[in-house]
Amino acid sequence: MVRIIEVRLLDPLEILLDGDEAVGALRRSVRDRAEDWADRMLDGDERTATHTIARMMATLYPGDEPFDPPADWWRTPLGQVVVRRVGHPYARAVSYSVAGAMLGITRQGVHDLVTRGKLERHPDGGVTPESIRDRLNRRSPTT
Repeated sequence: MVRIIEVRLLDPLEILLDGDEAVGALRRSVRDRAEDWADRMLDGDERTATHTIARMMATLYPGDEPFDPPADWWRTPLGQVVVRRVGHPYARAVSYSVAGAMLGITRQGVHDLVTRGKLERHPDGGVTPESIRDRLNRRSPTT
């Protein structure tokens, strides 16, 4: 998380401010607060986790378009925390390939789980993020 914040926010700010020492203070502040943010996202109650994730996503991925990261993003530590706590922050359905990335399985594996009723198919196609989140949270963290 710290690396993402540095790359997306602090490095450009350092370039813009011509290496101003204030950016160093911001880097230290981010490192100090990152553990608290992670604790809130991982172990906070649902409201706290959701609020922290929403703030993080809005800050790191601003834009006028809906949040639609590449499938591999869901395999990152931040992506895994997001899917386990909120599913997908903005989508009611995700494609089988994105569902596979969220679950760490193939697209065909997702298809099999949908066919067997282990994941919920969205009426408009794809898979509901809630069913992915529920499946991940039923599995032990080591599987």
